[in-house]
Amino acid sequence: MSEKVILVGEDIRRTLARIAHEIIERNRAPENLVLVGMYTRGVPLAQRLAKNIEAFGGVTVPVGALDIRPYRDDLPAEMLKTITPRTEIPVSVVDKTVVLVDDVLYTGRSFRAAMDAIIDLGRPQSIQLVVLIDRGHRELPIRADYAGKNVPSARDEEIAVRLIETDGVDEVAIVNRPKVRAGNRLPGGGEYGTQG
Repeated sequence: MSEKVILVGEDIRRTLARIAHEIIERNRAPENLVLVGMYTRGVPLAQRLAKNIEAFGGVTVPVGALDIRPYRDDLPAEMLKTITPRTEIPVSVVDKTVVLVDDVLYTGRSFRAAMDAIIDLGRPQSIQLVVLIDRGHRELPIRADYAGKNVPSARDEEIAVRLIETDGVDEVAIVNRPKVRAGNRLPGGGEYGTQG
């Protein structure tokens, strides 16, 4: 296995500052915003964005955490029955602008699941998507409203986002995994086994 680091801590800090400014500029009523991080690394990214929005725009934005596992289309039905969701959103999403935050946008399936989960909580005014890395290879017609960096990647590569809060370091790397023999499968990225 080999990897190439493409973003370091200062790059991530600058990227999140830029995205926070873009969110403030696009949303003229920032008091109507709710940031919702998708487990696992979307949660600390959402918290960092909220701090930036408060620093740059003077508005405190509520931050929630979203567990999309019950809404995924790639988990067996038996497993779905055993999941206890960890979703924690401190305010109602009804008539709010919900900004979903995740580390990597890949096929789009995780964001589809996240939108289903949000809509089950109430009808937001709108939903926007933030990703630190957009790696392409979409399977659904989903695009990020705010993307930190577009990283063209091969399907057999993994984008590894590491954050201080979850991994002890801030960096993004492209990981090349060796080919596996039939009967073995490549491990996916993210806590639940895929990059979305």
